[in-house]
Amino acid sequence: MKQLVFSDAQYWEEFLPLTFTRPIADMRVGILTFKERWEKLLGYNESFFITEKYLQVKYPEPEKDEALLIVPNFLPTPDVLQQIKNLQKGEALVYENELIASYINLDNFNIGQIEKCIDITEELVLFRKPWDLFTYNDKAIRFDFDLMTKGRTSQKISETNNVLGKAEDIFIEEGADVEFAFLNTNGGPIYIGKNAEVMEGVMLRGPIAICDHAVMKMGAKIFGATTFGPYAKICGEVSNAVIFGYTSKGHDGYLGNSVLGEWCNLGADTNTSNLKNNYSIVKMWSYREKRFVETGLQFCGTIMGDHSKTAINTQMNTGSVVGVAANIFKTGFPPNLVNGFSWGGGNNDPKFRLDKAYETAEIMMARRKIKLTEEDKAILKHVYHEF
Repeated sequence: MKQLVFSDAQYWEEFLPLTFTRPIADMRVGILTFKERWEKLLGYNESFFITEKYLQVKYPEPEKDEALLIVPNFLPTPDVLQQIKNLQKGEALVYENELIASYINLDNFNIGQIEKCIDITEELVLFRKPWDLFTYNDKAIRFDFDLMTKGRTSQKISETNNVLGKAEDIFIEEGADVEFAFLNTNGGPIYIGKNAEVMEGVMLRGPIAICDHAVMKMGAKIFGATTFGPYAKICGEVSNAVIFGYTSKGHDGYLGNSVLGEWCNLGADTNTSNLKNNYSIVKMWSYREKRFVETGLQFCGTIMGDHSKTAINTQMNTGSVVGVAANIFKTGFPPNLVNGFSWGGGNNDPKFRLDKAYETAEIMMARRKIKLTEEDKAILKHVYHEF
């Protein structure tokens, strides 16, 4: 069987700062990561990555052999999925003049190996920018909900809960604890993963994905389309956000139209502005273009890289970008671009020491019984010195 290989060639830089610490395929949107979704769709138990060299210490490279090479950041239609499965060696699928899937031999690969390009004429949901993750999260949750629940039976919904809409649009995995909550599926489905906990008084308005072991604390108000990755801990008000996993927003405060990486922590009463006072289109920092670019969105909050933290009462500007392992604790609004490893969050603040960044990550990860590996340290060191 040919290898399943994910390529970062076209888009890795576009998704910074989220991809400083991972390939595109390891990003989460909907219920699943791109990698998990494609493995499930195509029947693979493992896959490989062609990504930045410094990331390959953690994400395995493929063998120089036959491969189904996929640009992972799109949702296939049923017809396109079948086209991918039917690809013959030397064939490729092209969407809007970009190659998104091919069946090739990676040994001395060159573009000349592709003998036939097939144009995709259907419209696809293609994620090109970080803010696309929350913009199209509604479509991703619905796609994954169907994929994850087809032919399966949900746990029974406890009678202590109030359900508005179709109960069949709620799927509760084994071990999840959901009591005295408000579950509204009129706007979309609600998925609750294994061993997740939805505490009393939580209000969920779909579409929402709560992944394995995530915790919704008492009284949380969650508007769709929102995703909470594994072990996320959430309270306060959240609307149209994507949290990759292991991140805590454990207290009141507003998070809207935002994407947070893993191992972040928002201090109590941290608030993200997602709308400018003049209602104009929001600009965000582009690492590729090295300037602020228009998102085309009126509502756009914060994009935050892994391991970053905010202090209590932090106020984030509309359209903020925060790098990896930044610590934001100064009074007033931080700038719209907070550099990675910032110690304070201001433009002229010093860098957080790398050894201290390791120490903080080790302590936080140990709380979830996960070890900061030497590979993780190597990636953080590279980002620290090169970006």
